[in-house]
Amino acid sequence: MAGTTLVLEGLAKRYNDGPPAVDNLTLSVAPGELLGLLGPSGCGKTTTLRMIGGLIPATAGHILVGGRDVTSLPPHKRDMGIVFQSYALFPHMDVAANVAFGLEMRGLKRAETADKVAAALDLVRLGHLARRRPKELSGGQQQRVALARALVIEPTILLLDEPLSNLDAKLREEMRAEITDIQRRLGITTVFVTHDQAEALAMCDRIAVMEHGRIAQLGTPHDIYEHPASEFVADFVGRSNRVAAQSRPDGSIALGDHVFHGPTATPPGAVTLMIRPHRIELGATPGPDWNTCPGVVRRVTYVGDLLALEVEVAGALFHVERPTQPGIAAPAIGDATSLSWRITDTLAFPRAA
Repeated sequence: MAGTTLVLEGLAKRYNDGPPAVDNLTLSVAPGELLGLLGPSGCGKTTTLRMIGGLIPATAGHILVGGRDVTSLPPHKRDMGIVFQSYALFPHMDVAANVAFGLEMRGLKRAETADKVAAALDLVRLGHLARRRPKELSGGQQQRVALARALVIEPTILLLDEPLSNLDAKLREEMRAEITDIQRRLGITTVFVTHDQAEALAMCDRIAVMEHGRIAQLGTPHDIYEHPASEFVADFVGRSNRVAAQSRPDGSIALGDHVFHGPTATPPGAVTLMIRPHRIELGATPGPDWNTCPGVVRRVTYVGDLLALEVEVAGALFHVERPTQPGIAAPAIGDATSLSWRITDTLAFPRAA
């Protein structure tokens, strides 16, 4: 099942006279790549996926698969497999019949259909449940059936619409790894829609972070997380402190009487200072490439593997996360301490007037 290039050119969707749900979106997905569309509700990610799959018409733009324009083709002629958030299994059919449905609609002979269904169910490790009905399966098993049904037609493009959102946290982690393993084994070009940044970071080769129907940033998980292009991206992808501060003419950042430095100079004016909580050291002796400042502990929360603290600095609260360790006492509320973080971990974005 070889991957195929997917290209979106100026893709747009507008409903009536409202603002565009998707606005002039252009991107290319390489053969065998798993691309994530990540963003909050209403950002246009699911609308984009549905236009790719032919489930809703595009207002403008083009969708090309392997160089062929499929923008006006119906879904069954686009050679794509789709896994929906709700799984969309037929309750009156058993597992094998659900998986066989797409093949039967394509007119395959019964023996060939049976062979392909068996292979697809083996791929998702459900061959032993072929005669069960969907209501007799767990959520994870239903998700595997939906994946097998999408893959059995041997599509050139796989579309996943928030496929893990109905699963509990532990099962979600297991299915992340399973879907990624299958996708890489088959080398199928895949577009994965999610609002969960942890899923996107763990599963995707590249991520398109969407905001108001546009791509706010496109890059690898490392690029998106370590080098966010905007305050929106830094805040949405991962946890971050957001503190109002001032950038000075020399490019440094002032918070009260404290002065910090970032990896690049920020234009003078009001900025949002952002540091990820787990990158902040508590009570450490910093080196020359670190920022540091005194603070007072205002809140301590034990969450098992982490100790979450709020530390006040110049009237602002910084969230700090520290791994718990046996035998090491937690700071007490009211304790004086210091915060330190690397200059390279300092983010600052101009604030709108």
